[in-house]
This record gives sequence, structure tokens and C-alpha cells, in this order.
Amino acid sequence: MNGKGNKMVSTDQIMREQLLALLRGGHAHMEFNQAVAGFPLEFINRKPPHVPYTPWHLLEHLRLAQWDILEFIRNPNHISPDWPTGYWPASEAQADATQWQQTVTAFRADLKALEELAANPETDLFAPLPQGLPYTIFREIMVVANHNSYHLGEFAILRQVMNTWV
Repeated sequence: MNGKGNKMVSTDQIMREQLLALLRGGHAHMEFNQAVAGFPLEFINRKPPHVPYTPWHLLEHLRLAQWDILEFIRNPNHISPDWPTGYWPASEAQADATQWQQTVTAFRADLKALEELAANPETDLFAPLPQGLPYTIFREIMVVANHNSYHLGEFAILRQVMNTWV
């Protein structure tokens, strides 16, 4: 018990809860669901002024990068796509409503898998990954969370520039 009569929480549990909060967004970071909520489909393939990609391109980039890191964690034989072409759709690529929804659904599913890894007390967050690099699951989750946060903020700015907030 701590001094306030509450059950003691281990530092491991606190760290996992903080990782989950960072992955999920909120506080100082926009949540994925908040960023994409009500996005008008007629704008998914429009490039804002002076921006070389569309809102769908940006979300697909988020999905691809997050998927790659999740697979890097799960599979020591995973081969990452070439940079940068493997992490962005072609500049002329366009999505329809189904592809937009597939991007959103796949992003959410991979985010959930990362959350489950972070929350599972059996996951050794600090053990070196078997790929022989000095990387850990903790580091990879932090990379995903930071990357997602950065680009979700960017997505929110695109929405503002495109006047797509409802």
C-alpha cells in the first residue's frame, strides 16, 4: 500500500501503462480515431497546396511504418521494405473508400497488437531483439509512438488546411 491507502503498483506496471498511453494518444498527443473521425472521403486523394501527398498517402505511410516495426518485433527474419519507396504509396496512387477503410482498419489492428505486447507482463521489453541489433521491444514501441504522434499531428494540420474538420 502506498501512503494514500492505494495498492502499490510496480514500476514495470507504471511503465507499461505509460507506454500504452503514448501509443494510444491523448494528453499532449492526438488519438488516431480522433484524427480520422468524420474525414470526408471526397478529400482522401487531394493534395493540399505545396504538399506532395494526399491524406490517404499519409495514413498509408503511418500504417506501413507501424506494420514494419511490429513485424520487426515479431519476426527475426522480417525484411523491411526499401526506404523510402516501401513506406509510401506511389505519388500517383489513389484510394477508394474501401482502400481508405482498409488502411484505417489495418492501422488499428497493428496498433492493438503493439498495445498487447506492451501490456503483457510476459513481454520482456528490454531484452535485445534476436536480429543482433542493439534494439529492444521498448525502443521499437517508442519509435512507433513517436512516429505516429508526429504524423497524426501532421494529418491534423492537413485537415485544417483542407478545411475538413466537421
